Amino acid sequence: MLTMTGDVLPCFDASVMTLPEDTSCIITVPITLDVASNHGVIVAAKTEHSTQNYAVSLVDNLLQKPTLEELVKNNAVLVDGRALLDTGIIAVRGKAWLELVTLACSCQLMISELLKSRKEMSLYEDLVAAWVPAKHEWLRKRPLGEELVNKLGKQKMFSYCAYDLLFLHFGTSNEVLDHLSGVGSELVGRRHLCSIPATTESDITASAIILSSKIAPGVSIGEDSLIYDSSISGGIHIGSLCIVVGVNISPDDYISDEDSIKFMLPDRHCLWEVPLVGSSERVLVYCGLHDNPKSSLSRDGTFCGKPWKKVLRDIGILESDLWGSSGTDEKCLWNSKIFPILPYGQMLKVAMWLMGLAKQKSEYMLSLWKSSRHISLEELHRSIDFSLMCIGSSNHQADLATGIAKACITYGMLGRNLSQLCEEILQKEGSGVEIAKDFLAMCPKVREQNSNVLPKSRAYQVQVDLLRACNDERTACELEHKVWAAVADETASAVRFGFKEHLSESPGSLSCQEYQNNHNDGCIHRSFHPRSAKVELPVRVDFVGGWSDTPPWSIERAGCVLNMAISLEGSPPIGTIIETTKTTGVLITDDTDNQLYIEDYTSICAPFDGDDPFRLVKSALLVTGIIHDNLLVDMGMHIKTWANVPRGSGLGTSSILAAAVVKGLLQVIDGDDSTENVARLVLVLEQLMGTGGGWQDQIGGLYPGIKCTSSFPGIPLRLQVVPLLASPQLISELQQRLLVVFTGQVRLANKVLQKVVIRYLRRDNLLVSSIKRLVELAKVGREALMNCNVDELGEIMLEAWRLHQELDPYCSNESVDKLFSFASPYCCGYKLVGAGGGGFALLLAKDTQRAKELRKKLEDEKHFEVKIYDWQIFL
Repeated sequence: MLTMTGDVLPCFDASVMTLPEDTSCIITVPITLDVASNHGVIVAAKTEHSTQNYAVSLVDNLLQKPTLEELVKNNAVLVDGRALLDTGIIAVRGKAWLELVTLACSCQLMISELLKSRKEMSLYEDLVAAWVPAKHEWLRKRPLGEELVNKLGKQKMFSYCAYDLLFLHFGTSNEVLDHLSGVGSELVGRRHLCSIPATTESDITASAIILSSKIAPGVSIGEDSLIYDSSISGGIHIGSLCIVVGVNISPDDYISDEDSIKFMLPDRHCLWEVPLVGSSERVLVYCGLHDNPKSSLSRDGTFCGKPWKKVLRDIGILESDLWGSSGTDEKCLWNSKIFPILPYGQMLKVAMWLMGLAKQKSEYMLSLWKSSRHISLEELHRSIDFSLMCIGSSNHQADLATGIAKACITYGMLGRNLSQLCEEILQKEGSGVEIAKDFLAMCPKVREQNSNVLPKSRAYQVQVDLLRACNDERTACELEHKVWAAVADETASAVRFGFKEHLSESPGSLSCQEYQNNHNDGCIHRSFHPRSAKVELPVRVDFVGGWSDTPPWSIERAGCVLNMAISLEGSPPIGTIIETTKTTGVLITDDTDNQLYIEDYTSICAPFDGDDPFRLVKSALLVTGIIHDNLLVDMGMHIKTWANVPRGSGLGTSSILAAAVVKGLLQVIDGDDSTENVARLVLVLEQLMGTGGGWQDQIGGLYPGIKCTSSFPGIPLRLQVVPLLASPQLISELQQRLLVVFTGQVRLANKVLQKVVIRYLRRDNLLVSSIKRLVELAKVGREALMNCNVDELGEIMLEAWRLHQELDPYCSNESVDKLFSFASPYCCGYKLVGAGGGGFALLLAKDTQRAKELRKKLEDEKHFEVKIYDWQIFL
């Protein structure tokens, strides 16, 4: 059994953990004492087993938010001055697990009594205490504590100290704000799912984070504050470094007397609102950002940032008013009955009074407070109506999403993720589907009104998402065909600008014999001159930037790809030989002994069957003008193609083979076989074939060496290829350190492509930000290679591979993961080429020696069905 508390986000490799058998084990990590004093700390006995990466020790004691003195007294400080932080991750194995199951099966009556008496038992605290003898005395006083000690107390608990474990901890409000404003804070959507209709009438700082909230005009929100799941009416002032959660303040909540003031929350304060079980009232709870609820009155405990004694003196409350005259527990914020249950407007006033802000006479506020029922955090913890809280939160978010979706559909449908908004809307009890139907009825008119700026592909995808929200899957599937047709049309418009459209058309309904007959009538017969062309091209491996070359991204946004042309096993692996023949007709053969003889040229026309193995050559005959211009009237052709790479390689084989055929055909007919023209014709060819895809493959194969290629959206689509003049040192280092490995896994790029395109058409925020980052990394990678910094290229490859997995979680698989895990100690970078899912992998070793070691180990490991290719940069 593995249990994890909800306030920790860990990052570690569980597969390398060595946990003890037949016992329980808690995962710890060394942490500085200032952090340890705010969290749980494990006191471990002398280390029994230790390595560079971890240590396993017996647990002597558990401390909760200990002071420095308590840490020293309990021998919790390690030799390096740190303490073992309790991460909240617990593993139970073997006999300890069996005892736990036995206990669970035998204590149904006890659990029923616990529920009936409404007492609390913590799976985390109480369970762990049963395995630590030093905590038994404390545990026996807890509900079911005696039973836990008797049934589980013979077992011991160990601490597994993971030195390399990384984690985010959200145990305190201050930590939440630190994480949101620290490194990586640009990933936070600062205005996600929000309604802020009049920002010019409010004072909201740019650093404030407002999530799932509705903010009225006339609100002030200070720096680095977090507002979540709330509705704030006009006139409210929220200071800096504040946290407001689940609060719903409306104008009706204010009392209309002469002394009434708008609510203010001071800097560095927290405010939240909860419903109680069996009560129609909502309760406001508040405290200072740095208040520790468990710090006692005698141990520097604070409320709203001020010492308890000052708070009591300022507002005239006695200790007995908060904690009663009896009780053995230490007096602290956790058990202080300070929060009144009153009508909402009065609660707001009392809150400001308790925080020291109210202008009203203290005698009136004190009387109002004393006459009310009070509740403590401890009581509140057991009395929250979580069901009502969740329903209220869902309805609140659904209402926000409805307003945003309506605005999106009404004013253009350009930027929002309607699919995500629909998920929120459908949470609305009873009416979510009806709302989606209303939006669906608006779509045709909006599409017509915005046709000049709204891509059809995007408009159709919005309708598909709304249809699915309305549970109309059949119509949604039918409309999906229009989505892909629109993508193809938009791409064709971008790449075919200035292209002779008639070249893609059938030349008519004449057979080869009829062509000849017509040509001979009144025409001079041309003598046959044999022509031939042989074109061999390399494959390409991409370091970073892939996906930014793919339509519709590349026709709407800038793209950038860093890739390299390589030969395999001593020669370029892709090629064609094209020869003219005296006999008419076209004979096509490939390297798998497939062949096709075409006598009737009118059969060569788009659209092509997706299963047609010769559609690539047929499309090349069209885009080069050979068919339309009747160049095969007096002669025929034999076109032979080959690709000496495994199927599903991810090396851009199809597009590069298309480039080879187009170039060869142009050479035979004395056409423009320049690299620029061939690259453009291949873009058109892929649209005829119906394969989609981007531009980087043909660019990677047609242009030698390493190059950084940028695309600029518009009509026509413009490409800028910038070759990298690699130094002999860089070429040598790359060829010695980079392993090009076929994984043995066949990739299916088309399915991956569809998923990513749909996410883009939906304007998935994470996908858009990921591809933007890939574009940025391509430029950074170019600079790294120009500076001969191969190690930095490895780091870029690793980040690119992480981003590819975000774009498509299925771009990897178990075999690929095992390969990368095996190679990781030797490598500074690795990734699959192309879209992933299989095919070839790039493994960039840390140095030449480790490249040799890795190659030998991969060749010796029988369970890896991989093939390592010898390669050279194609210059």
